[in-house]
Amino acid sequence: MPQAHIESMDHEGRGVAHVDGKAIFIEGALPGELVEYASYRRKRSYEKAHAVSVLRSSSQRVAPPCPHFGNCGGCSMQHLNLAGQTAAKQRVLEDALWHIARLKPEQIFPPIAGTGWAYRMRARLSVRHVASKGGALIGFREKHSSYVAVMDSCAVLPGHVSALIPGLKTLVDGMSRPDRMPQIEVAVGGSRTVLLLRHLEPLTDDDLDRLRRFADANGIIWYLQSKGPETVILFHPADAGLLSYELPDFGLELLFHPTEFTQVNHGVNRMLVRRAMALLKPRAGERIADLFCGLGNFTLPIARMGARVLGVEGSAELVRRAQENAEHNGLEELCEFAVGNLFEATEESFAALGRLDKLMIDPPREGAIALVSALPAAGGPGRLVYVSCSPATLARDAAVLVHEKGYRLVGAGMANMFPHTSHLESIALFEK
Repeated sequence: MPQAHIESMDHEGRGVAHVDGKAIFIEGALPGELVEYASYRRKRSYEKAHAVSVLRSSSQRVAPPCPHFGNCGGCSMQHLNLAGQTAAKQRVLEDALWHIARLKPEQIFPPIAGTGWAYRMRARLSVRHVASKGGALIGFREKHSSYVAVMDSCAVLPGHVSALIPGLKTLVDGMSRPDRMPQIEVAVGGSRTVLLLRHLEPLTDDDLDRLRRFADANGIIWYLQSKGPETVILFHPADAGLLSYELPDFGLELLFHPTEFTQVNHGVNRMLVRRAMALLKPRAGERIADLFCGLGNFTLPIARMGARVLGVEGSAELVRRAQENAEHNGLEELCEFAVGNLFEATEESFAALGRLDKLMIDPPREGAIALVSALPAAGGPGRLVYVSCSPATLARDAAVLVHEKGYRLVGAGMANMFPHTSHLESIALFEK
């Protein structure tokens, strides 16, 4: 069996080696290790493989605590300790900024990291009824497969949600069409837990009775979805209110519907908001724009610190929720919101926002290339804080900000929003 010395780690958490001049990307291998590997995909210039045995171990290697690791595709880095994961992701961020934008931050911010377990307050669990495997399977997909992993627990879900998995399997098995229920979404907020059942066939009265009994016995809230997102309805208990999460540093409670976007890791989100406000430094008398504002995750802390803030978001539903959250927290006098397609921003549409002292930007993975291209090269906001969930698009946009718009990259750092995965959240500060 071939052997390889692992030189580094790539952006997907795989060990990188070179054998006879060919790059080998090896799952389950860590930098500094000597491993035996088996390839599962061969191309002319590279191979993808998995580690079969570790002949010389890294000091950062740990025994994965989850019995499903290696089969379940939900996690890819449980064999690397949390400090090692943080360092690896920081290197991915720095490499992206240099190789894509030819930029080095003046300062590397301390990493933002929290607990590695029971952190995931949102999840989308696949459901499959497989008679040959004993009935319903509920969980994440297997690695490199569309099959659902066989699992009875999940260490990254909150403990009470993980404990529901066996009961949910029994519930699905007893339904009229267990083969037509492809998905259960999880959303946890405050003391409430929502399960959203996707069903492709109408539910019978017996099905509905089973769902009610499960909810009452386990203290959860059922939502149902029969077709597209517009068909999501609250089912039981019928008087259940919205979910919420808190930003205690700012005395805020943000309300949200189970289908609305929120960060999956509430603890790291609190630290990320705290860091963003420390970098942005909102002050009374300033007017700041929070672009891609969502339901107000950064907008309301900016207002709490005394600045006037304009939140812009493409979804009218999220804008309504952000306004509701401003009113819920007594900040409506300092907040204004607008619906706008920031992916089609122009110099004219940006100028129409009015005078802005600073910018807060938190785009989805696609980044904000149209927006940063629309900023004036002279004048304009003097400080910009950019939160990103894709180091590649952050680097692309940073190149425009620095090389074309007159900003400096003052600092950048990572936030480990999804421990044990290769997903990387980051935050960067730009100043004129």
